[in-house]
This record gives sequence, C-alpha cells and structure tokens, in this order.
Amino acid sequence: MIERELKIKNPSGLHLRPAGILCKTAMQFDAAISFSHEETTANAKSVLSVLGACVKCGDVITLRCDGEDEAEAMRKLVMLIEGGLGE
Repeated sequence: MIERELKIKNPSGLHLRPAGILCKTAMQFDAAISFSHEETTANAKSVLSVLGACVKCGDVITLRCDGEDEAEAMRKLVMLIEGGLGE
C-alpha cells in the first residue's frame, strides 16, 4: 500500500463534476483506492462516497492505493488532482 497527502485546489472542492472524473479514473485500476479527510474515509471508486466526504478547496486528503497497479494508479491520480480535476 502506498499513500500520499494532497491539497485540493478546486475552487468548489470535490463537487459532482470533479468527483466523477476522480471516480472514472480510479475505476480504470484494479487497486483498491481510497482517501481520508478528517474523520471520513471515502472509496475513490464511488461518486457518492467521494461526495459524502465533503472535501472543500484547500482541504488536505490522504490518498491510498493498494494492489498490483498501485504505483500507476497513484501517479495518475496525483497528476489529475494536482491538475485541478479538469477545472
């Protein structure tokens, strides 16, 4: 398992559009992918779970990837999140 802390840059946080982009990308990998924010842990492959984490702009999340393709999943998701998830 690998993990990394990331700061969310999206002005509106992880609302529906960026959450959908995050989930769609996470589902491309076999690894289990989740993130934690404050007391909440979210499944990055579930839009409802991501939205339920209530992540806002400037919040720091801990992204975790666990599985055979964890390194590639982490690389792709870090690049996506640091790039603003399409916003």
